[in-house]
Amino acid sequence: MADSVLVQIADAVVAELNAPSSPLVPAEGDPLATAARAYAPVFDLGEMADLHVTVVPKAASAERADRATRQFDYSVDVAVQKKLGDGGDTEVDGLMLLVERIADHFNGKRPVQYAGAVCLRADNEPVYSPDHLRELRQFTSVLTLVFRVVR
Repeated sequence: MADSVLVQIADAVVAELNAPSSPLVPAEGDPLATAARAYAPVFDLGEMADLHVTVVPKAASAERADRATRQFDYSVDVAVQKKLGDGGDTEVDGLMLLVERIADHFNGKRPVQYAGAVCLRADNEPVYSPDHLRELRQFTSVLTLVFRVVR
């Protein structure tokens, strides 16, 4: 049985994030994290000392493009999470930059493993969770990538 289009796009996002050209892979050194797909990601706070990048299928909508075709918009969330050390604002600045680079990596482009979709936009509001930062000392940012497929 084939996966839904939304799942295929989410898997393509994971593959792209884990590729050598990804924002998660610095020019030199090991990847910052390995992205993974999950439906309901739950992590113990103790696990969050390491950077977590989780891709979650989020939403799908369809409308008629013309008489013969429909366009489908598929939303995928990319969560970037890390328990903060003693780096303070500098550490948050680096994580904010990573989220921005992930958005730039996808925006306007087609994922290699699902070239039938194009990323229309990357939404990041709020840019981080103030509650997580205050209460858990954890950076959490959820980037929503919206992909369009016409068929």
